Amino acid sequence: MRVLVRRCWGPRPVGGGAGRGPSPQWRALAGLSGCPGGEDGRGTRVREKPPWRVLFFGTDQFSREALRALHAARENKEEELIEKLEVVTVPSPSPKGLPVKQYAVQAQLPVYEWPDVGSGEYDVGVVASFGRLLSEALILKFPYGILNVHPSCLPRWRGPAPIIHTVLHGDTITGVTIMQIRPKRFDVGPILKQETIPVPPKSTAKELEVVLSRLGASMLISVLKNLPESLNNGRQQPTEGVTHAPKISARTSCIKWEEQSSEEIFRLHRAIGNIDGWIGVRSVMLKKTLTATDFYNGYLHPWHQKNSQAHPSQCRFQTLRLPTKKRGEKIVAMQQCTK
Repeated sequence: MRVLVRRCWGPRPVGGGAGRGPSPQWRALAGLSGCPGGEDGRGTRVREKPPWRVLFFGTDQFSREALRALHAARENKEEELIEKLEVVTVPSPSPKGLPVKQYAVQAQLPVYEWPDVGSGEYDVGVVASFGRLLSEALILKFPYGILNVHPSCLPRWRGPAPIIHTVLHGDTITGVTIMQIRPKRFDVGPILKQETIPVPPKSTAKELEVVLSRLGASMLISVLKNLPESLNNGRQQPTEGVTHAPKISARTSCIKWEEQSSEEIFRLHRAIGNIDGWIGVRSVMLKKTLTATDFYNGYLHPWHQKNSQAHPSQCRFQTLRLPTKKRGEKIVAMQQCTK
């Protein structure tokens, strides 16, 4: 009688052993089960060292920098880090497509549109600013799982808009985290590598994105060079200091004059002022032409008039509330520009 035994790849014993693959410790860290390389682990021999076969998931300018670094590594035949590189992105209403698709087409890389992820065999997946939750079944198709390039010092600013929230909340320190993704929840997997940098004074979210994208791309290549070791040395995220960075909407751009200081309004402008169609102040309606004295004395919030020694960055303004329209009455609104 023959007994068929299914077995996941185990740790390689000291002294070698042909046909064995890397340690499955990363699966315990990520809370996953099952065998690498598909549902039953058959038919795919797990590579123990580069060159890797990579499937990349990305969309925007931040993720394009990571893709550019992967493509450069693939073209570097001396180092032999990347053997195969293919790309998954999301559909775009623009005929040109998103930045990641534009780069992939220019570099002649195979491109799939989500939820199509191709049918090839890969060693590891890489996600950077993708915005889609990947299933456990998809994660388990990669013997080394899927890495995420996240522009924050996790667990701070989990979510889709970490750079914007970093600027919006006046953080002085930020960074990039390379982590292992988990199914069902965003940005909660084990940390493989993390580096911090100071936030440049008065930088916009767009300017900070450029800095973090280059740092993240460099860190990704570093992790891939020692992938099995990096996975085995991964550490769980701390439970303290968790904050969330939800998506930004047009409502976020509205200024709450009575609640926000001038510094907070300035941060709002630096965080989302570069988004197309969104600006910190869309328009200001004035009852009359104002002199500088009129503006200071009449349109600063009464709080400042009572605390005239306060620093200008603490100044608040008050919203001009127009009278409600009565039934049957026509209101003619006039807007006057001042120089």
